[in-house]
Amino acid sequence: MAMVLHFLARFAILLMTVGLAAVVVLVCVYTVRHYWFTVNRLFASQRHPYLDVQTADWPTVAVLIPAHNEEAVIAHAIEALLEADYPHDRMVIVPVDDRSTDRTRELVAELAARHPERIRPFYRDSGKAGKAAALKDATGQVPGEILLVFDADYIPGTGLVKQLVAPFFDPEVGATMGRVVPVNVGINLLTRLLDLERAGGYQVDQQARMNMQLVPQFGGTVGGVRRRALESVGGWRDDTLTEDTELTYRLLLGGWQTVYQNRSECYEEVPELWRVRQRQIQRWARGHNGVMWRYAVPLLRNRGRVTRAQQLDGLLLLGVFAMAPLLILGWALALGLLYAGASPLHGVVAILALAGYSTLGNYAAFFQVATAARLDGTHGRIRLLPFLSFGFLVSLLSVSRAILPRTLWPFGRRGLVWHKTQRFRNGNGNGNGH
Repeated sequence: MAMVLHFLARFAILLMTVGLAAVVVLVCVYTVRHYWFTVNRLFASQRHPYLDVQTADWPTVAVLIPAHNEEAVIAHAIEALLEADYPHDRMVIVPVDDRSTDRTRELVAELAARHPERIRPFYRDSGKAGKAAALKDATGQVPGEILLVFDADYIPGTGLVKQLVAPFFDPEVGATMGRVVPVNVGINLLTRLLDLERAGGYQVDQQARMNMQLVPQFGGTVGGVRRRALESVGGWRDDTLTEDTELTYRLLLGGWQTVYQNRSECYEEVPELWRVRQRQIQRWARGHNGVMWRYAVPLLRNRGRVTRAQQLDGLLLLGVFAMAPLLILGWALALGLLYAGASPLHGVVAILALAGYSTLGNYAAFFQVATAARLDGTHGRIRLLPFLSFGFLVSLLSVSRAILPRTLWPFGRRGLVWHKTQRFRNGNGNGNGH
């Protein structure tokens, strides 16, 4: 009996050691990835191939704005689009009111009555809940060769529509994505930290992917998709919480390119409360994790339309949120082996802690954020970098809480639950200053 227990203990230690080694390898891979992107962004040639297009025979465009109880922000988005520098006879603004119970529909109707030739509301009173389902219903009812999608809290600049449409003159382009910039940065520490994360994720991560022709991620918050490309891959899917990430991979596997426009900025309202931020990132994590389970194997099998580099980058992008529970598992294994007396693993624990702090977050690494602040010319923001460790820890725990059960078993019975992000803007377009 003693020999059996001894064997089981040794076997358990072996499994823990192998598991820890696997986590360390994965963390190191992501560390190299972030360094690679950062170095590319600092020293390599930057690709902005479509920004010089100013005069052209512009295609017809439908701008979709999904909205559910968005009375605080919807008018600002529509009014900004009315000022867009795009031929008025080639663009229609489509607010998609998805069963709102506040004044959203009333505000949309008032603006549509004032601009009937430019605003064509789509009112949705039934059907499946969620942004993807609303987009799916609205798309078939509106014209336009190009579909632009903005979240209701986003405020586009006057030149943004042309900048997002210009890449579609390239027949291989299926989708475009602009840069997201927080508009309520000065409210509190959280909004300032989210501003840093957004800068790292877009200024460095997305632009580096664009430079290296990897897998820029289509964003359904400020992005565009060619109708023909969307239809060729099956249209919007309403069985996902992250319809933009899901569409990114269907377009990739279908042979379409996604273009990131780093200089095409759109201004968003980021969460101002930690509990709102937690719910937001949990929704992202569940949706992204579902996309990972759905497309990891097809991506590996696709060797005709996807390059080896795109396969690797696509797989690493799919695994971003899965790394959170894996990192916690790594910490647990390291401490378990340490207290079991298996070997002096103090150094491994330290390496995991440092690598986790440096590599994990909302698509942004610690050093990527510093690089983004330098590239943006806002050096003062770098003083907030130490506080990112707290923000990363909150993200780590929130993501793990959201996806760990489905990481272990992704085919549970619980359906998709869409949690709307709370808005904080008042009638003047500012934060509420709580």
